[in-house]
Amino acid sequence: MASDKVLTLGDSNFDADVLQSSVPVLVDFWATWCAPCKAIAPTIDALADEYDGKIKVGKVNVDENPGTPAKYGVRGIPTVILFKDGTVVDQLVGAVPKSQLEALISKAL
Repeated sequence: MASDKVLTLGDSNFDADVLQSSVPVLVDFWATWCAPCKAIAPTIDALADEYDGKIKVGKVNVDENPGTPAKYGVRGIPTVILFKDGTVVDQLVGAVPKSQLEALISKAL
């Protein structure tokens, strides 16, 4: 079940919701046709619930919002990028295990 804590991000709201955020933001770049993206979606939802109040979690559909992925050099999906204070902390590419995503988040907390 999708978490109601996951933000839907796009080219129009990315700056306000991610770059100007007062807390770190984990952004999942994905597409509807991407099987590995679907595979990590439940993990992304779980992290949004577990880290609620500490970080924000959002998703960018790369087909509907080509500008933002291009700006951050997203070539393969899923790509998960962690932002803090408007800058990229680190990123992971592929359907990585939850432990790797938690390690990524810990870099910003």
